[in-house]
Amino acid sequence: MGLHTELVGTGRPRFAFLPGLFGRGRNWTQVAQGVAEAGYSSVLFDLPDHGQSPWTSAFSYPDMARAVAEEIDVRLGSAANLVLVGHSMGGKVAMLAALNHPELVSALVVVDIAPGASAQVATFTPLVSAMRSLDLSGLASRTEADQRLKAAVPDDAVRLFLLQNLRRKGGWHWQPNLAMLGDSLAQIGDWPDTGTATYPGPVLWLTGERSAYVQPEHEAAMRRLFPAVRRQVVPGAGHWVHADQPAAVITALLDFVDGVS
Repeated sequence: MGLHTELVGTGRPRFAFLPGLFGRGRNWTQVAQGVAEAGYSSVLFDLPDHGQSPWTSAFSYPDMARAVAEEIDVRLGSAANLVLVGHSMGGKVAMLAALNHPELVSALVVVDIAPGASAQVATFTPLVSAMRSLDLSGLASRTEADQRLKAAVPDDAVRLFLLQNLRRKGGWHWQPNLAMLGDSLAQIGDWPDTGTATYPGPVLWLTGERSAYVQPEHEAAMRRLFPAVRRQVVPGAGHWVHADQPAAVITALLDFVDGVS
């Protein structure tokens, strides 16, 4: 498929970062710069139907994981030695990539998501509706778009996050595949059948103290699929852990990678 990626740092990357729904690889820039200062380069992924990566006709976690694995294999080969980090939707993609292509993943970091149904994805329904209802034909600026969205999306941080996807090239347009993704929220909140597969490598499970995405009932499935998992709760963080507490996430990643061969 040829996913869009960006390198932060120099040399062979040690980390690969996958963003969540309506996110881009660049959402991980601050964290990637932090680990680069410690000598670890990173590759930031735009997942299918997001950012500058190609669109597809239907949502599929296995297909997304396959696209990520293929990109890693083409760029780095079987000696990739990557710590794969994924947040939310990207965390589910990262888990599947590790389960299905363990030879490409030396370690896994799952950020505030679990291998199961994520009911909180329903909170995106009004956001998608607001994005779809925004009339782009007569839009003069992103500032005007921000003002128009304010009533439907009053949270400034959430609105800014959504508006990063608004582009002006031959007229204003949403960069992600909004129609398909908006129609696929049920599938995005779901988790595919992974059979008997397990990933034996080291896994760090970062969750936000103030987030409701990971529930006690998720523990059993997480530990069955990833027997070497270690959970770490990030104080003061909500669902967007790396945006709420970037310094804590950088420290956690560096401590984790130091213990990975």
